[in-house]
Amino acid sequence: MTASADLVTLGPGAVILGLESSCDETGAGLVRLTEDGVELLGQELASSQDEHARFGGVVPEIASRAHLEAMTATVHGAFTKAGVPFGAVDAIAVTSGPGLAGALLVGVAAAKAYAAAWGVPLFGVNHLAGHVAADTLEHGPLPSDTLALLVSGGHTQLLHVQSLAGQITEVGTTIDDAAGEAYDKVARLLGLGYPGGPVIDKLAATGDPKAIAFPRGLTGGRDNGYNFSFSGLKTAVARWVEQAERDGRELPINDICASFQEAVVDVLTAKMVRAATDLKLSTVVIAGGVAANGRLRALAAERCEAAGLTLRIPRPGLCTDNGAMIAAVGAHVVRAGAFPSSGTLSGNPGMLVSQVLAG
Repeated sequence: MTASADLVTLGPGAVILGLESSCDETGAGLVRLTEDGVELLGQELASSQDEHARFGGVVPEIASRAHLEAMTATVHGAFTKAGVPFGAVDAIAVTSGPGLAGALLVGVAAAKAYAAAWGVPLFGVNHLAGHVAADTLEHGPLPSDTLALLVSGGHTQLLHVQSLAGQITEVGTTIDDAAGEAYDKVARLLGLGYPGGPVIDKLAATGDPKAIAFPRGLTGGRDNGYNFSFSGLKTAVARWVEQAERDGRELPINDICASFQEAVVDVLTAKMVRAATDLKLSTVVIAGGVAANGRLRALAAERCEAAGLTLRIPRPGLCTDNGAMIAAVGAHVVRAGAFPSSGTLSGNPGMLVSQVLAG
């Protein structure tokens, strides 16, 4: 990595490599700065998801080892798909946090090595900001004031995004389980495997969302109006299943999935619209792995249209963890002008979303 602490500002034509290794997916992506935005050149992704399936969730040690094994091939694959000569980049961005400590360490170590070898500046950036930045790869620059609903396996947050270069404020968050975590736990309860989101979404499509009146968490005015809670919903599903089994009834899996999913997306979209309206923000972005959910996308579109809000959701391939989103947030940082991260850069599992760039 270069030792220079000089301010770095890059303009149109600059190419940024992004590396992502916060959880169970190893991602590398390349983007180019344009006159008014960011262009995706190519990306590569390797997942260790299948290795975690038998455990019902991500095992940190397995994830870290998988990143180590996949990193080199993933980076080379990204350059090949982008049509960019290997190492021909102007800067590198890497996920510094939040995430699994060991997994983050692999990505940061790789990024440091590439930056040193190629003599380019390195920027440790926030994984959560990357999810929001992913939308700019498809729909162009965000308005200066945007509300983002970030919903994934580890995070459920409402964010006021003034600038992807460093002005992001948390408006609301989950006080217990994240939405994606609730999907995984309910899927495990029903014997549907891991990860739970895609399979529940698929089964829910042929179920009745009104079949079971599952509770809507934190809708009784006990919080600031923008926080979330899904632990009680998960418990309610477990209790309903237990009672049905005691009664000797066959479980209506599709109806359970549809009713559970409706309870989740109902709360997510209602609070998203309320926050945007209260804050007088006209554009909302849904980002993160759960943003690929079909019912969430449909209900969000319906409610945003009714409220006169502009809705932006990146295509499913940009919703899950990937290197392109990290390159995108890195591009926003260097366009605005930033000092490279120091040589002591490390992974920060608890990195707050308000800190877009690691020092």
